[in-house]
Amino acid sequence: MDITVLNGTEILSVLDDLADLRIRVFRDFPYLYDGSADYEKNYLQTYLDCADSIAVLAWDKERLVGASTGLPLAAGVEAFRQPFEQQQKDVGQYFYCAESVLLPAYRGRGVYREFFKQREGHALKTGASYSVFCAVVRADDHPMRPEGYTPLDGVWQNFGYAPMVECQAGFAWLDIGESAESIKKMQFYLKAL
Repeated sequence: MDITVLNGTEILSVLDDLADLRIRVFRDFPYLYDGSADYEKNYLQTYLDCADSIAVLAWDKERLVGASTGLPLAAGVEAFRQPFEQQQKDVGQYFYCAESVLLPAYRGRGVYREFFKQREGHALKTGASYSVFCAVVRADDHPMRPEGYTPLDGVWQNFGYAPMVECQAGFAWLDIGESAESIKKMQFYLKAL
């Protein structure tokens, strides 16, 4: 696999592939995202509008098989800034690591490690002191939870991230089987850079 990095408006060159990959990977538990091209275009515009955004891309020849994005939290969407602002935290000190999506056949090859390495290195270049991300919180007895499902908390801890118990957000998307978007609880995780 090859890894490439794009910033700001450069991401436009892979926008359709990135949107498609997000829709496919986030359809699985725990996100259960019933995505659309319109939703993706609106969501990803934030990254195109920010010169300090990053997209780390994993390629199998000419096929995009993985991607990880991020941007300064101050440039991120309000739903993710708000919990920090409410606690009077300086959002300028935080870099928001957004999704890391990778097709199942390519997992377990060190790609996630490279995603975090690239984003954290970029975060330092933007002047951030902390790297954060958030993940959806689903009930242990959720009806669509696969048997044997293991949350990724252990993986994130291995990369140096710990839950910010005091910091949660709500973010809306359409779940599989829903007729309208609903707000999902999101838990933030933090790493000092």
